[in-house]
Amino acid sequence: MKIILFTLLLLSGANVFCQTNDEAIRQARRATNEAIARRDAAALAAYFLADYVITRGSGVVERGKDENQKAWERIFKDTPQTYFERIPTEIVISKNNPDLAWESGTWKGYHTYSSGGRYSAQWKKKDGAWKLQAELFVALEK
Repeated sequence: MKIILFTLLLLSGANVFCQTNDEAIRQARRATNEAIARRDAAALAAYFLADYVITRGSGVVERGKDENQKAWERIFKDTPQTYFERIPTEIVISKNNPDLAWESGTWKGYHTYSSGGRYSAQWKKKDGAWKLQAELFVALEK
């Protein structure tokens, strides 16, 4: 009976058992990119931990979920044509602590001071969901 129930769950499309941490982080990254494209600061900030820290590509450092949400609201209001995309090239789950992960990749900027560069991000699993703890962006392209 247990085998039949387990098989039915798998066949029903329940991905609870199938999604890896890597896939979950990639899905979260896609959601942050989509939030930026929609200009939805609240949806973007939903992926930040309360003490989230970002170093922007220009070198500006901002701390805290609320401050970062306000900064994105300003960007969306003041420069409506600007948006960014992050493209992960590597995600590594910590062997020391499976609730921590490192992501690195490239980012693209559109209608802004830089057309892109490289980034790193630290993800932390909290209450079963991957959230951003910190991000570092470096503008390398004109």
